[in-house]
Amino acid sequence: MAVELKIGDYVAGKKFASLEHDFEGEIEKVYENSVLVLIQKFDKEDEPIVNEYNHRAVVRKDEAKLLKAGPEPEKAPEEDEEN
Repeated sequence: MAVELKIGDYVAGKKFASLEHDFEGEIEKVYENSVLVLIQKFDKEDEPIVNEYNHRAVVRKDEAKLLKAGPEPEKAPEEDEEN
């Protein structure tokens, strides 16, 4: 069974299109079959392309390798209803 990716997870992505090297970054949004990654670590040679992509890339879920799980989302405290 595949790992469930979520916002805040740190993943590795494979090179694609104009990117010559693999990259790493944090998931900003989760779609049905892919994730939007904020590229944070990349090869210096890819800097112009990463800047052109606004430091973001869409990566297929089955091609994203989880490197570090993000923090668990905080649950809102239950409010006591006293009426």
